[in-house]
Amino acid sequence: MTPSVEHVHGAVQTLTQSSDTLFLLLGAIMVFLMHAGFAFLEVGTVRHKNQVNALVKILADFGVSAIAYFFIGYWVAYGGTFFADAETLSQGNGYELVKFFFLLTFAAAIPAIVSGGIAERARFYPILLATFFTVGLVYPLFEGMIWNGNFGFQGWLESTFGAGFHDFAGSIVVHGVGGWIALVAVVFLGMRKGRIRAGKHTNFAPSNIPFLALGAWILSVGWFGFNVMSAQTLEGISGLVAMNSLMAMVGGILASLVVGRNDPGLFTMDHWLA
Repeated sequence: MTPSVEHVHGAVQTLTQSSDTLFLLLGAIMVFLMHAGFAFLEVGTVRHKNQVNALVKILADFGVSAIAYFFIGYWVAYGGTFFADAETLSQGNGYELVKFFFLLTFAAAIPAIVSGGIAERARFYPILLATFFTVGLVYPLFEGMIWNGNFGFQGWLESTFGAGFHDFAGSIVVHGVGGWIALVAVVFLGMRKGRIRAGKHTNFAPSNIPFLALGAWILSVGWFGFNVMSAQTLEGISGLVAMNSLMAMVGGILASLVVGRNDPGLFTMDHWLA
């Protein structure tokens, strides 16, 4: 019996939805793995006495971020909740649920970025409170404006300048917001104690160079999930994005060889920041 056109079309649509869901899930897992990179990078950077605090802080930050984004942040950014819209979110092989996971890993990167900037200078529980506020409210407000058109901001840009603000893979939405918050925190907290000795600035040596290098490599791998899979569908995937990510990393490595003066901390940081 020859299958009908409608049957073939339905089968193709189901396959496409399943493939896109799997594609985005793999991306979410890769970005989730980046948090291990943040943890190892910070653990290797701080002094030995603060390694446990740094590791637990990164882990706890993700847990708090997940709760804040699940109950508040996702609703602020996109107007949907997991209680009123559960049936809708579960359709299409649960693509929207996986998309939430993907967006969550982006949101949780904000406190991870801030954490590295204020390492050894903040108390544990106040940081977790700040994480909840940041991921539950501050970041979603900006995320919703850029990626969901909230408050008519993108419409205003289009009518005023002829084009909206395009942010692929969170260049500003994630990294800009995280950096701005970290900058404010650093200004308030100041530098780490012991940096000034005999009137001169002194750098702290990395406490664990293998951890530092491991964190940089994990982040480097995760970047391809962060950047390439931000397309969110197989149809939208771009080899150009992958190549740009690769060459940016290579550029960071080579530049650090020139300016790093054999400093392993600078070498690994440039490696993944690129």
